[in-house]
Amino acid sequence: MPLTAAQRQYLERRLQEERARALRTLNRSIADNSDGTEQDRTGDLTTVPLHLADLGTDTMEAELEATNATRVSRELAEIDAALERLYRHPDQFGVCEDTGRDIPFERLDIIPWARTCDQSGAR
Repeated sequence: MPLTAAQRQYLERRLQEERARALRTLNRSIADNSDGTEQDRTGDLTTVPLHLADLGTDTMEAELEATNATRVSRELAEIDAALERLYRHPDQFGVCEDTGRDIPFERLDIIPWARTCDQSGAR
């Protein structure tokens, strides 16, 4: 069953909320990484690690932050693409790109930018 106007309006609101959340996350990550040096951010008194494990931990945390920022950036791109689909072709929003079937509203409620009916074809 195609989405009703009320469901599309609800999903638009959800997409806008998710977009705002993603932007806050990215902006916080950028702000955290641009404030001073690594030494300033960690509160270390020296640039020399006390132990090699400390250096490894710092590297791992930096890589994790970069990975999360990449994930959120991709999510933001998917959200923007979903909003564009919703605005350009509202009657086609919520139709699976793989099968042409309607995406269940329950799935769209959880992942409003979903392009497919199930996770096996999720993009």
